[in-house]
Amino acid sequence: MSPLEPPRARRVAVLGGTRIPFARSDGPYATASDQEMLTAALDGLTERYDLQGPGVVGEFVAGAVLKHSRDFNLARETVLGSRLDPRTPAYDVQQACGTGLQAVIAAANKIALGQAESAVAGGADTASDAPLGVNDHLRRILLEARRARSAGARLKALAKIRPAHLIPDIPRNAEPRTGLSMGEHAAVTARAWGITREAQDELAATSHQRLAAAYERGFFQDLVVPFRGLERDQNLRPDSTPEKLAALRPVFGVKDPDPTMTAGNSTPLTDGAALVLLASEEWARARGQAPLAYLTAYETAAVDFVHGDVADGEDGLLMAPAHAVPRLLERTGLDLADFDLIEIHEAFASQVLATLAAWEKRGLPPVDRARLNVAGSSLATGHPFAATGARIVATLAKLLAERDGPGRGLISVCAAGGQGVTAILERP
Repeated sequence: MSPLEPPRARRVAVLGGTRIPFARSDGPYATASDQEMLTAALDGLTERYDLQGPGVVGEFVAGAVLKHSRDFNLARETVLGSRLDPRTPAYDVQQACGTGLQAVIAAANKIALGQAESAVAGGADTASDAPLGVNDHLRRILLEARRARSAGARLKALAKIRPAHLIPDIPRNAEPRTGLSMGEHAAVTARAWGITREAQDELAATSHQRLAAAYERGFFQDLVVPFRGLERDQNLRPDSTPEKLAALRPVFGVKDPDPTMTAGNSTPLTDGAALVLLASEEWARARGQAPLAYLTAYETAAVDFVHGDVADGEDGLLMAPAHAVPRLLERTGLDLADFDLIEIHEAFASQVLATLAAWEKRGLPPVDRARLNVAGSSLATGHPFAATGARIVATLAKLLAERDGPGRGLISVCAAGGQGVTAILERP
């Protein structure tokens, strides 16, 4: 190959993954930082796949959505505090709820281009240890005092401080452009697509039941490492039923005549971390690791949820996967019917159902629910924003590996800011 000839893309193998059990915010992980949770997941992965040696892992890619200023170099600091070789390069990525999957894609691209032989990717998030910002008025006053040329000028600036300035800026679960929370945006989309309360509760109950069944059969034994006393996802409710969920009061879109979204059919604020081990086929073969599946294609999209066609549901905040997946399928020459398994991140039950409806509107065949989120998903596990994508990749790869013969799986993740990240896993 000449220096000007582009490298041929190599297949990227998914070898496995590790995560800590996901916990409800302000619970068992209330005092655990993003770095502590991510380190626990990384140590679990390192031990399970014997990654301790020098140069074994080519790169570590991870991120978090809710980050303290101290976490500006989260991925690298995690490596330095872990059992992984401290000479392993690392960097952060962030794309809201798509962070984990986008980290996997970034690592996979380097492996595909021959720039790395192996990588670990994923993310962590804690809603319990959310950063509190200095009140902006106080911040401006303090900066003015710092710039002052004399003690008198500094005192004059500091004298402007008022009691109200001492109230911190607390992170809000709201879109800066609209002021609406993700749940309120999802309620608008649910109305636009005519998503019923009954359908949402049915989907949520199924998620809990399938996750419970997966735990009972030992599916997560090599995917989940205990942390702070938890061995299973804390949000899991094995006895969840549509009838029990029907008793919950609505919490989003409550000003509407017939609100449908409750805490039961929406994901709770969650703490957790998840990672995936990726490699070239040569690296896997040399270390005696059998690939679970291969990451073969991916597509991202974004919608104009501020000025776009929001009322009719086309450009709802969480509807970007409805645009990304058709483009992905067109580019790969595939159809939804070509997938044995489909994983849709369950930010809200209404969002999953609206996405399915949008795919059908675009001419894609209906999704067989028996193939959708077969081991449960975010409604049951919870949703630590940056960890969800890696959780799904590892889960889907193992599900494909369990099947007899070839298989193909689709991943669809919606994200704040009107974005979506999608990918295809295949097992030849």
